Amino acid sequence: MGYDRRDPMTLLLPRAPSGWRAYAVGDVHGRLDLLDRLLGKIDADLAERPADRVALVMLGDLIDRGPDSRGVVERLRTMDESRYRRICLMGNHEEVLLRILAGERGLVQDWLLFGGAECLGSYGVDASLVGRLPERQALEIIRRAIPDAHSAFIESFADTLRFGDYLFVHAGIRPGVAIEEQKQIDLRWIRREFLDHDENLEAMVVHGHTISASVEQLSHRIGIDTGAYRSGVLTALAVEDDRRWFLSTGQ
Repeated sequence: MGYDRRDPMTLLLPRAPSGWRAYAVGDVHGRLDLLDRLLGKIDADLAERPADRVALVMLGDLIDRGPDSRGVVERLRTMDESRYRRICLMGNHEEVLLRILAGERGLVQDWLLFGGAECLGSYGVDASLVGRLPERQALEIIRRAIPDAHSAFIESFADTLRFGDYLFVHAGIRPGVAIEEQKQIDLRWIRREFLDHDENLEAMVVHGHTISASVEQLSHRIGIDTGAYRSGVLTALAVEDDRRWFLSTGQ
């Protein structure tokens, strides 16, 4: 029996695709230490209850704010996928970095204020110096700092992953719009229109982007951004068949 989206009081639960398990990880934001700790917990969970086919889904915002964006990107880029398939989704912070690397003007100063300074620091760049330079020079320094392998990896990120009755996405979706018609700006940036919506959606949406003190579980969405960069708590949601459970770096 599957997920009955018509009735918010239904006892039927959303289901993952048959034969698959997914671990969806919330916003890492440069916390390589927490990512490594959570991946260790995922490995231990797999050892305790093995699964044949496993997806590791990163919900975006791998970079900025925390101290080691470079380490996070490199860890995931070079990950051994023999145990699970790695799928990275695009967050708004990755989008902004790619726009800067493409030469878009008017973004650098805001990016530095909202986590870009820490990101540049992890690549060995003095962000305070970059912030005082003319924009053209700042853009050139940023482009030289980010390895081509890292920018190419980030460019490969998807916007959504449909996983049975679940939809994994960074920010959310616009209610009333079919999943296949959603706009990138909403998938990566939406907040209030999605968060304030209180009726069931086309799928059970699993998202990050908006920080909450603990996991938010509603009848139509599950928010797992627990503010890792400042709280020290990085959260993963595991789904398999009609079951779901959580792993966390918190107690």
